[in-house]
Amino acid sequence: MGFRKSLGSRSYVFADLRSLMAKASPLRSGDCLSGVAAATSEERIAAALILAEVPLKRFLDEPLIPYEEDEVTRVILDDHQPDSFERISGLTVGDLRNWLLSDAVGTEDLAQVARGLTPEMVAAVSKIMRNQDLILVSAKCRVVTRFRNTLGLDGCLSVRLQPNHPTDDVRGVGASIIDGLLNGAGDAVIGVNPASDNLRETSRILLLLDKVRQKFDIPTQTCVLGHVTTTLKAIEGGLPVDLVFQSIGGTEGVNRSFGVSVSLLEEAYDAALSLGRGTVGNNVMYFETGQGSALSANAHHGVDQQTIEARAYGLARRFKPLLVNSVVGFIGPEYLYDGKQIIRAGLEDHFCGKLLGLPMGVDICYTNHAEADQDDMDTLLTLLGVAGINYIMGVPGSDDIMLGYQSTSFHDALYIRRVLGKRPAPEFEAWLKKMGVTDERGDLIRHADVQALLKFEGT
Repeated sequence: MGFRKSLGSRSYVFADLRSLMAKASPLRSGDCLSGVAAATSEERIAAALILAEVPLKRFLDEPLIPYEEDEVTRVILDDHQPDSFERISGLTVGDLRNWLLSDAVGTEDLAQVARGLTPEMVAAVSKIMRNQDLILVSAKCRVVTRFRNTLGLDGCLSVRLQPNHPTDDVRGVGASIIDGLLNGAGDAVIGVNPASDNLRETSRILLLLDKVRQKFDIPTQTCVLGHVTTTLKAIEGGLPVDLVFQSIGGTEGVNRSFGVSVSLLEEAYDAALSLGRGTVGNNVMYFETGQGSALSANAHHGVDQQTIEARAYGLARRFKPLLVNSVVGFIGPEYLYDGKQIIRAGLEDHFCGKLLGLPMGVDICYTNHAEADQDDMDTLLTLLGVAGINYIMGVPGSDDIMLGYQSTSFHDALYIRRVLGKRPAPEFEAWLKKMGVTDERGDLIRHADVQALLKFEGT
């Protein structure tokens, strides 16, 4: 059944819910590239007005990608919890927006309905919300996860220490680790993207990371962000694997292009759990996502890229991850053209993930051929900090020389913690104080006695 809306003398027709969702999306280059975007601002407004009147139940009755054709759709609908949905089952998309923004709805209310919401529902409501609406609701969401420390607590903001090196040189990786630790980064994870995704290189980096962690008794987790099949081989070989990483998308087709399936992720999840390496919890998965990945794989089914992104969160939710990271500006200007689109997408991704109950981080980033700069990233960093993001990236100098993109630095993390009064994960903060890196207030001690770290033989 289609939709029709008249604005003045003009009538707009939308063939189905999939088309309506796409036309209601804020403008972005990826939707234009795929041919699903609204042709004019007026058409976009007409679609948003209709979308606000759509009952939430319709998203259960009318999947955007058929159940029989896509295993991500099957995960989303099979995992839906009717009891959690009951409280909001009579609402429209517009009603849901008003409910989320209500002062009477707090953190516990949002947690209670999280498993009753589908990715398509949260994507729909995000399309009719202003940036400040996304920030306000996100700030009310709290998702706490645990492995060797506790992430996502109120008042905390964690940092992934990202010590990538273009040749996987262990001395270069080690030097960046020390740099990050001395700037208070690393409580989310010390995670390396390997330049060479093979078992030999993965083994070398895993052993280095675990050596540093054990030598200084750091209450954090480590990860080599290789393909899940490489990590499975590392687990089978008895290597020190804390977290299993994998990039995922919102359709079966895009995941196939990544070389993964739901069954493979389930195998890896069970393997990581069997190691029992966590000390305060057992959240063992780390997922990364990004708007545009389905379009680049020609696996988007005519669905807009933001809704596909939210569907990836529906898949991630099944595996109770420690970390989920939207690498928001990494794929390029073909999908998010400029700073304005990157900022909006980052706020949407964070909102949708947190509302679905995921521990969201955002790689606040851009490629050098995008119409964006570090001022745009400062803006998005500040907005996400206000919105209660769980963690951000810490890259030496904000310039990842291996992946070739611009992100946030250790000093950016210090800025946002200082200006918003945020602290690291409590176990990690206690370690920073014990090592003399920070004082009792959490401020860096520039003249600290940190010789033990600086003398580490692997740097």
